[in-house]
Amino acid sequence: MTPGSEPRHAAHETVEERLAEEVVEELDLHTVEDAKDKKDEDEEPFPSMSEQISEQLGGVRGLIESSLPVFAFVILNVVLGDSVVGLEKRTALYWAIGGAVFSALAIGVFRLARKEPVRHAVNGLFGIAVGAFLAYRSGNAEDFYLPGILLTFGQAAALLISVFVRKPIIGYVWGVMANKGQQNWFGNARLFRTFQWLTLVWVASLSVRAGIQYYLWAAGEANALGIVRILISWPIYAATFAFTAWAIHRVTSEQKAAEAAA
Repeated sequence: MTPGSEPRHAAHETVEERLAEEVVEELDLHTVEDAKDKKDEDEEPFPSMSEQISEQLGGVRGLIESSLPVFAFVILNVVLGDSVVGLEKRTALYWAIGGAVFSALAIGVFRLARKEPVRHAVNGLFGIAVGAFLAYRSGNAEDFYLPGILLTFGQAAALLISVFVRKPIIGYVWGVMANKGQQNWFGNARLFRTFQWLTLVWVASLSVRAGIQYYLWAAGEANALGIVRILISWPIYAATFAFTAWAIHRVTSEQKAAEAAA
């Protein structure tokens, strides 16, 4: 995650893309000084937080598209492997890799044909390609997921460092998405403390997700890892995102009410 939007390995973290429209749109997360920003009616409207998150993460459609390559990999590896058809391990793996890469390419081609943005598809294809290469080289299906696991650990480390240097990344994300690009929250002691501990919440969330997946990777449980990646990863993200939105809304709302009463 770059915070709030983890870097894109389509086989994993982009499944969380569903949150943008479902959590934020009902919350008022604007800065406590937002009244000052309405002085120029002709000024071009700044995109709402939900609009920006939807743009960055791809919305519900992004959830579906990012899950398809992983779903194809898991299904083909299970069906063609010992569980059903009984193909030799590497043969089943190669078919699963081909299915994942083909589905990622198909998504990109479909978007191109409809003249739609392909940025998410390209990012996803890159992530799929890296995982596919590692699995092909080692002959182990679980290595397909290794780049995403390492990436998630790296994101958690970056967030933790930002807290130690007192520049919490979650605060910067809020500044871009809900505060018209301004980072004046440094002068707001309560908001600063909120962003510090919320960043630690994200560190814990990412660490749990990556830790579970790493355990399954180390145990060689490729199929279980794929299921966890699809069915468990995004609900953890969803809960973390919803809690973050609620916490920020609570602080900004109380501060606006205090200013109005003053």
